[in-house]
Amino acid sequence: MRVLLIGANGYLGRFVADRLLADPAVQLTALGRGDDADVRFDLATGSPGALTRFLDAVHPGVVVNCAGATRGGARELTRHNTVAVATICEALRRSGCGARLVQVGCSSEYGPSQPGSSTAEDAVPRPGGPYGVSKLAATELVLGSGLDAVVLRVFSPAGPGTPAGSPLGRLAEAMRRAMQSGDGELKLGGLGAQRDFIDVRDVARAVHAASLSAAQGVINIGSGRAVRLRDAAAVLARVAGYGGALHELDGPPGPLRMAIGHPRSEADHAGPVAYPYPDGCGSWQQADVRTARDRLGWRPRINLEESLADIWMEAACRI
Repeated sequence: MRVLLIGANGYLGRFVADRLLADPAVQLTALGRGDDADVRFDLATGSPGALTRFLDAVHPGVVVNCAGATRGGARELTRHNTVAVATICEALRRSGCGARLVQVGCSSEYGPSQPGSSTAEDAVPRPGGPYGVSKLAATELVLGSGLDAVVLRVFSPAGPGTPAGSPLGRLAEAMRRAMQSGDGELKLGGLGAQRDFIDVRDVARAVHAASLSAAQGVINIGSGRAVRLRDAAAVLARVAGYGGALHELDGPPGPLRMAIGHPRSEADHAGPVAYPYPDGCGSWQQADVRTARDRLGWRPRINLEESLADIWMEAACRI
């Protein structure tokens, strides 16, 4: 099976590539903007016609799209997350390859959930910010394309390679600095928020399973369990051997605090966050993962403590 992977150099894409390459039945071709891609192509500016010609030449059986942007304004997010997917869908419609499309979506498409509830795929999406809106628009394009396609809505990915600007990445970096300077206490904000963390290697397994399946529509990929960031911080402290006190700052997450959300640039720290929670998901998210179990035969295997241990291992290398 020939698989075309778009976004192989991103956080999720690297692990998806490793998983696919471990399957001897897969012939992998990576398409992206970087010099190390097998084929250089910018989805945000490239034409559907050019991509169609490439698809006809390579003739993949599956196209996996892990590309996208998590930062930037609405225009940039729309260009990389929505227009890029429109280009993929149009190219696949024009091409004679008949490839299946596996689109990697995200839980920000759902927006806030009722505390204590599990969000199933039939929930009405109400994204709370431009990132979720851009990803939801991409999902709607895929679902309305008429293609053989599935969208995996990934909840909060964790594990090795976690970006330093993500919630768990920021937590590990704050703890590393405290240990390096000998601080006996660590003050953090936003620890009351609860998210469904799923290891990035389990996400890669789900993408592999979706590539081989006939499942269509939207499928949640998560652990099925919401974890308070305060509890994740306690586990990380135990893994790291940090014996200091953890103090929670009052109020919702904001600049220079442990804000829940997607990576933000250092420049973003100068001003207030646009939403109470930068990912637009409120204080609670938990996935209903029964569809992934029933239609993909997939279950998460890696627990959060192992994910946190791998995050800390990378952070500790900077001490």
